[in-house]
Amino acid sequence: MTDFSEAQIQAVWEKGNEVENYEPNDYRKDVVGAWMQRTQYGQKTKLGWSVDHVYPESKGGDEDIDNLRPMHWENNLSKSNDYPDYKAVKTSEGNSNIDKENNFTVNNDLQLRLKQLYNIE
Repeated sequence: MTDFSEAQIQAVWEKGNEVENYEPNDYRKDVVGAWMQRTQYGQKTKLGWSVDHVYPESKGGDEDIDNLRPMHWENNLSKSNDYPDYKAVKTSEGNSNIDKENNFTVNNDLQLRLKQLYNIE
């Protein structure tokens, strides 16, 4: 597991999705819609989150900011080393997270950037 500096953690946090009427310094949603709270970084709590390597380290991904995004810890765990298709297990309904398994694919624009960055075939 990578140890990130506070500056890296903040830069990744700022990539999370802002939600209208919620303070973006405190609350955001991950790419699949699960709520996260900034102060819960690294915590396995309802609003806990971690830094996701979109293109996994096991495949050659690194800490380039284009390859990092905030993700609810349970979604990051279920995503594991899958790329570009992955499974997520948390999303939200209203202002609460719920258990719901869905399959996702990294969006095409990001896949193109990562392909160039990591010489992915």
